[in-house]
Amino acid sequence: MTTSTRGAARTPAVLVLEDGRTFRGRAYGAVGETFGEAVFSTGMTGYQETLTDPSYDRQIVVATAPQIGNTGWNDEDDESGRIWVSGYVVRDPARVPSNWRSRRSLDEELTTQGVVGISGIDTRALTRHLRERGSMRAGIFSGEALAPDAELVRRVQAQPHMKGASLYEEVATKEAYVVPAVGEKKFTVAAIDLGIKGMTPQRMAERGIEVHVLPATATAEDVYAVRPDGVFFSNGPGDPATADGPVALMTAVLERKTPLFGICFGNQILGRALGFGTYKLKYGHRGINQPVQDRTTGKVEVTAHNHGFAVDAPLDEVSETKFGRAEVSHVCLNDDVVEGLQLLDQPAFSVQYHPEAAAGPHDAAYLFDRFTSLMSTVREGQRA
Repeated sequence: MTTSTRGAARTPAVLVLEDGRTFRGRAYGAVGETFGEAVFSTGMTGYQETLTDPSYDRQIVVATAPQIGNTGWNDEDDESGRIWVSGYVVRDPARVPSNWRSRRSLDEELTTQGVVGISGIDTRALTRHLRERGSMRAGIFSGEALAPDAELVRRVQAQPHMKGASLYEEVATKEAYVVPAVGEKKFTVAAIDLGIKGMTPQRMAERGIEVHVLPATATAEDVYAVRPDGVFFSNGPGDPATADGPVALMTAVLERKTPLFGICFGNQILGRALGFGTYKLKYGHRGINQPVQDRTTGKVEVTAHNHGFAVDAPLDEVSETKFGRAEVSHVCLNDDVVEGLQLLDQPAFSVQYHPEAAAGPHDAAYLFDRFTSLMSTVREGQRA
């Protein structure tokens, strides 16, 4: 990525897709060039959470909501220490932000962090194109990075694909840290950071859990050195087929029958550890309005998603694995994609979506309570 920060609002810009389609608009944020996988997010709010979610590493995010930036940028809602998206695409950016917590505009924050974006394009047409053709490599170019379309297409087509990309180590913490329990400490959890969002350990801390966040390269010895009551595997970017290290670590946790909970990338890691495959979705699920059914209760939840890969597991039968019986616990009602797994013979489960979503919805926050109940049950069994 190359960037500049001068005169962005009046600078012509172009979004170029790998299939040759182009969209012309104005620079938004930094001026320069950037590359990534073009994906669309259907959330009407929560853009600050989206932009700072490490799972969006190497992705150019298209906002389907026409107006973006209305609430500006504050100092409280970041999910990590920086913006992770490769680029941002909006139709109608707010001219003046209006929110009591706003400290600066979204445009200013994108510029400060060197994130190249584009505004003023037909995001509806772009979204329909990605929905029909699938997510694809793309580039945003403005200022001195502009060139003839054929040259820009060539640059885009020279970029790596998301399929086969190993990105989780790029975004994970390099050093372990602790998020203390709020109030009385009830449990200790080792959380494997594969691209964790800041709200995730906070949701556990609110339930009396002391969270030890460990790097993606953590070993089983590192995990059990903190004497955990449970182990958590986080969300993260890239192709789960590349995550052999986390799969090996999860296998070690399953072998010890420690209570286990995974979210998003963690769900895909559990799928692989159980012997299921993973595959790339045509355009993925991204947004805060995805309907999912919890098959263990029959309840339908509106949930927050950010994933371009999914687990290939049978929906309507119990599977035999080396860790006992497993079943699909949650399913997306839009397209029958696997949204959750659970073991029936030991304490482990996962979901593909985000129960910690700070911007909402909060229908699935109970899953953290389910994790604490699982740890309580195992602890009581050990005492018996």
